[in-house]
Amino acid sequence: MENSIENKTETVLFVIVPCYNEEKVLPITSELLLKEIRYLAEKEKISDKSRILFVDDGSTDSTWGIIKNLSIEDRHYIGISLSRNRGHQNAILAGLMEVKDKCDISITIDCDGQDDIEAVEKMVDAYLQGYDVVYGVRNERKKDSVFKRSSAQLFYKVLNKLGAEVIYNHADYRLLSKRVLEEFSNYREVNLFIRGLIPLIGFKSTSVFYERQERLAGKSHYPIGKMAGLAFDGITSLSIAPVRMIIWLGFIVSLFSFIGIIWVIIGALMGNTVTGWASLICIVCFLGGIQILSIGVIGEYVGKIYMEAKHRPRYVIEERTFDENGD
Repeated sequence: MENSIENKTETVLFVIVPCYNEEKVLPITSELLLKEIRYLAEKEKISDKSRILFVDDGSTDSTWGIIKNLSIEDRHYIGISLSRNRGHQNAILAGLMEVKDKCDISITIDCDGQDDIEAVEKMVDAYLQGYDVVYGVRNERKKDSVFKRSSAQLFYKVLNKLGAEVIYNHADYRLLSKRVLEEFSNYREVNLFIRGLIPLIGFKSTSVFYERQERLAGKSHYPIGKMAGLAFDGITSLSIAPVRMIIWLGFIVSLFSFIGIIWVIIGALMGNTVTGWASLICIVCFLGGIQILSIGVIGEYVGKIYMEAKHRPRYVIEERTFDENGD
């Protein structure tokens, strides 16, 4: 189906919302999303067959119960529950793969309400204008702490310097067309960093800018440790530049070591040898640290290869609020 205004009422949109222990904010977000879906359907930009898919990522609170109740209250709500917590990226993947044969476009958005829901209409408009990928991009980070703002900027700059194409200030708020989803399903790596994979697929893309709000309720499930882990996964999943940096580091250290050996030999021949226990220990510790760091980085890549070679499923769906045919 072509992306055209003539076909607008036939455009089926699925909004995918990953959820992990979101019992406090879910009732608020669900109402806002439903209001937006109905509004777009009334304006005949999307079909009334559009749905909101909640993906419960192994929550330990009443999140899944709320999702089931929502699906009973209104047919626009549907949900799937993963058998255990698989992480934010796998929850998004599960939702995308669940809807790829049921919709014309999908939009992924977090449950916390920080992403501007009104930007959904702008994304749909961009799709109707012919874009297959529409990125939701924050227009500023004034509400972030100085540390979070500076670390985020550093993260995007480092990723791009290392050869991984990512959209600055874009997280996982985006629209994907059906054909993008079909191509994305061919990317089967276990170590997921979706915001880096989508640009690799290609197709015509654009960005929609919005102001990120404060969390509507509850608390963030992404502390500094998880954010750092996601950043490291993004780098090692999309780029081999760290391994190449180790090669250059090894070359530079070897060069200085060779110069040091020549200096020692010349000193010995001239009879100027001096016992230097402190300098020797410093050199040994420095080289030892470099070696351990290098082995660690290489080990991270080997570990990822090991996990990829197992071909384990990236998620398991335990329960649906609908049958697999979508009824």
